[in-house]
Amino acid sequence: NLSYVLHTAGRYLVKRFRKAQCPIVERLTNSLMMHGRNNGKKLMAVRIVKHAMEIIYLLTDQNPIQVIVDAIINGGPREDATRIGSAGVVRRQAVDISPLRRVNQAIYLLTTGNRESAFRNIKTIAECLADELINAAKGSSNSYAIKKKDEIERVAKANR
Repeated sequence: NLSYVLHTAGRYLVKRFRKAQCPIVERLTNSLMMHGRNNGKKLMAVRIVKHAMEIIYLLTDQNPIQVIVDAIINGGPREDATRIGSAGVVRRQAVDISPLRRVNQAIYLLTTGNRESAFRNIKTIAECLADELINAAKGSSNSYAIKKKDEIERVAKANR
């Protein structure tokens, strides 16, 4: 059986880089609790992730945690454009993204795409999350995270 941790009740935001120590699956669970009506409903988020993992296992026959890790690796943009302003002239400048921010951004994009696809949809949010993670792990452009990542990197490339 999988010993994955979805709810540690750890204080990961006390220090600056402490959240890098948080289990990656719990980070995913926490970021599912966004948008006011879902705030604080961690048990709901835990249930969603568990169902999604079962669906991933049934669809792919792979270890769901490996699929999640691959999705996060593929879903994080490698470079971004930042705004550099001096004397009222604002221009964009391409910058590399730090490893922690890549992970944060990937998790954010995955859950945002998941939320959008599940909204006003017959499919449950767990099914949508499973689809999003599988597509992102494969690197297919059906995934919201992969599309956004490509878009961010394209903008950065234009502003080098």
